Amino acid sequence: MDKVIVITGGSRGIGAATARLAARQGYRVCINYLSDEAAAQATLAEVRELGAQAIAVRADVSVEDEVVHLFNRVDAELGTVTVLVNNAATVGHTSRVDEMSEFRLLKLLKSNVAGPILCAKHAILRMSTRHGGQGGSIVNVSSVAARLGSPGEYVDYAASKGALDTFTLGLAKELAGESVRVNAVRPGYIFTEFHALSGDPDRVSKLEPAIPMGRGGQPHEVAEAILWLASEQASYTTGSFLDLGGGR
Repeated sequence: MDKVIVITGGSRGIGAATARLAARQGYRVCINYLSDEAAAQATLAEVRELGAQAIAVRADVSVEDEVVHLFNRVDAELGTVTVLVNNAATVGHTSRVDEMSEFRLLKLLKSNVAGPILCAKHAILRMSTRHGGQGGSIVNVSSVAARLGSPGEYVDYAASKGALDTFTLGLAKELAGESVRVNAVRPGYIFTEFHALSGDPDRVSKLEPAIPMGRGGQPHEVAEAILWLASEQASYTTGSFLDLGGGR
C-alpha cells in the first residue's frame, strides 16, 4: 500500500519537520497551510528535493468545505491518505481567563478542536474498513499544556489540547476494530515560531532552566515520535500518548 501523509499546519515548525522526515521515509506528502504560502512553498521544495511526490494545499481546516477540498486534492494528486497528522493549531497572547474575549475563545476552539475532528472525519471516510478503506493512522499533536493547565498564560489553549486528548482516546476506541489507529504526541517547550503567537518568541529559552533536561526541544525530535506512531512499528499502539516535554 502506498504511504500518503496529510500534515495540517505543515509549512513550518513541527509540521515542516514531519514533512521532511516523511519524505525520507518514502511517503507521498501533502503540506496543508492556512496563510503563509511562502513558507509552504519553501517546505514543499525541500520535500521534493528529498525525492518525495508532494503538494501544498491551502485550507482552513476548521471549515468543512475547505477540508473536503483538501482531501479531494490529495485523492486526485497523491492517492488515498494513509496517515493524518493533526498539527494545525493556534494560541492567543498570554492572558488570564478573566481577560479573554469570546472572539478569542471561539476562534481558538474552532481551530484547535473542531479542525482536528473535521480532518479526522474525512480521513476516516477513506481509511476505515467500514467504508471500504485499507486502514491507516491518525496522530494528533496535543501539548503538555493539557496536563499542566498553563495558568496565567493560556488556559484556553491548554483546555483545547485537553479536549484533543479526550478525542484521541474516544476515537481510538471507536476505530480500533476498523484498522485505524489513533494516537497523540504531547510536545512541551519546542523551538518553533509558534511561541511568537503568544507574544513571546523567546519563551522556550526563558523557560529552559525549569525544564528537567535543561533544554528546549527541536521540531525534528517531535517528528520522529509522530512518524513512529504512524508506522508499522507501532502496530499494536492506539489510544496512547507520547510526552515530549524534557521531563516536564
